This record gives sequence, C-alpha cells and structure tokens, in this order.
Amino acid sequence: QVQLVESGGGSVQAGGSLRLSCAASGSIVGVNAVAWYRQAPGKQRELAARIMKGGSTDYADSVRGRFTISRDATKNTVYLQMTSLKPEDTAVYYCNIYLASRGGFWGQGTQVTVSS
Repeated sequence: QVQLVESGGGSVQAGGSLRLSCAASGSIVGVNAVAWYRQAPGKQRELAARIMKGGSTDYADSVRGRFTISRDATKNTVYLQMTSLKPEDTAVYYCNIYLASRGGFWGQGTQVTVSS
C-alpha cells in the first residue's frame, strides 16, 4: 500500500504564498513521477506541476514562474511552493505518485482558497 498525506492548504489573500507538502509512506518503489494536480469547483482536475524521477520538472502554463515543485528524498516528501497566488488558483490540490509497476496513487487533497 501507498499512503499520501497532503498538508499546508489554507486561505490567503491574492499575492500571498503557501507551501503544500505531500508525505508518502508505505511501499514506495520505482517512483516515476510525483505531481500536484488541482481541481476547481465545476472544473476538471488538471496538472499543476510534476517532478520526474531524474529531477526534471514541468508546470502548467498558468502556474509557471509562480509555483515551484521540489522534493526531499530523505523525508519522502514533495513540496509545492506557491507564490503570487491569484483567486483563480483556488482549488483542491491533490498529490499523485506514479509507480512504474503499480500505477498512480492519490492523496485526499488539501483546499487552497485565494481571496481578492
């Protein structure tokens, strides 16, 4: 089993910052990528940022330059540093880990609310 626990969500004003954490535990072998997705009310879940096993990263156009994904392998934790937040960043943010032999696993999500 794989468990993902997100934390760090909350309510901020536009222009503020938050740092999300995704702590993984369990049978974590063969990680291909860890990603942050987000889902706003009434919209489909979308990729916000992803970090590959080799360390390369990619971002949605809407967050590039404002969000930074990083990892701490010693803690089995991936972070999403979000700066210059906008009301349109309001969503539930989900962590996803993709294992080579077992597919993807999701966390429970953490709410981020940005007020104007």
